Amino acid sequence: MVHADASNFAAGVTKEEAYQQVLDQAEGLFYEQRNWVCNLSNAAALLWHAYKSLPSPSNQVNWAGFYTLDPLSPPPPPTTTAPVNGKRPGPQQLILGPFQGKVACQIIAFGRGVCGAAALTKTTQLVPDVEGFPGHIACDGDSRSEIVVPIVVDDRLVAIIDVDCTVVNGFDGVDRVWLERLAELVGKGCDWPAPAFVSST
Repeated sequence: MVHADASNFAAGVTKEEAYQQVLDQAEGLFYEQRNWVCNLSNAAALLWHAYKSLPSPSNQVNWAGFYTLDPLSPPPPPTTTAPVNGKRPGPQQLILGPFQGKVACQIIAFGRGVCGAAALTKTTQLVPDVEGFPGHIACDGDSRSEIVVPIVVDDRLVAIIDVDCTVVNGFDGVDRVWLERLAELVGKGCDWPAPAFVSST
């Protein structure tokens, strides 16, 4: 049974212990539940409460959540696509998913900003100072550092984990390792929407 106590983290836990609890609780919450909206919502809540239980800089996280592949996004070039409802595909893009924090940018094109870079390259982006990242999207001017982890299923980018922090150097290799583990768990634990555009033959 789902219970709010899953979001409680003991005082004095290490970052590794907090992340392990996030993974353990997420795995339990995903049991017999594959809806991606439901699972990403709970995962975002777990991450938020984990960060707030830790000392600085982790407790300075000001946004934690997900962007998903917009189902209207076309396959990546050079694949040709058939029109859907009379429309030709435009650039691939992410759309805002479940999160904790302030309101956020709704649409992000692949290759734009930290999230777009992670989506385009399918590689984790660990940015110690967002002011130095080319094309950074300032959805919240308070954010100073960011980590974005792609969620890839069968070589298809389906979503990204995005976490922002109000201080420089808010994230490190520990965050990267554990968020990549979470990305793998989330990728396998959800039924992802099929793309609206289909490849023409």
